[in-house]
Amino acid sequence: MRKQKGFSLIELLIVVAIILIIAAIAIPNLLRARMAANESSAVASIRTLNTAQVSYQSAYPTTGFAATLANLGPTSATGCATPNSTTACLIDWTLTKATAAATSKNGYIFNVASLNGATGYAAAGGAATWNQTGVRSFCSIEDGVIRYAVETGTKAPTSYTGSSAACTALTPLQ
Repeated sequence: MRKQKGFSLIELLIVVAIILIIAAIAIPNLLRARMAANESSAVASIRTLNTAQVSYQSAYPTTGFAATLANLGPTSATGCATPNSTTACLIDWTLTKATAAATSKNGYIFNVASLNGATGYAAAGGAATWNQTGVRSFCSIEDGVIRYAVETGTKAPTSYTGSSAACTALTPLQ
């Protein structure tokens, strides 16, 4: 008899099957962890938008709160030369441009709107791809409380920036 060198086909198939079983268990957990991280980042972005809106209103009291993300951000990715009421440089370029799925920030898209003649505002974020980048939408108004809703499909952040009531109807984040 010759001495066998290497592995038999059965041994290789068993190893591949074990690897596939481990991957089938690990991949869904990895995706859930990624969605949780995206949602955490979205909450931090809403907090940033709250702070930016208060700063904007303090810096430009005759204007009130900013009407768009562009009003809060820089003029370009390279920064801001002179802050003004149209480009206040209070948020970063990535958040300023996160208004569509193609330019999302960590899987979320955002919107801000001034309300009540610029005496109020609403800031909101929604998953760019539901059940892949996140399942919750977040919003906040001038009270600074971040609220959320668990969605059943993609919901644009503009759904929560049309009125204060649209945002206050959601569950406050604990």
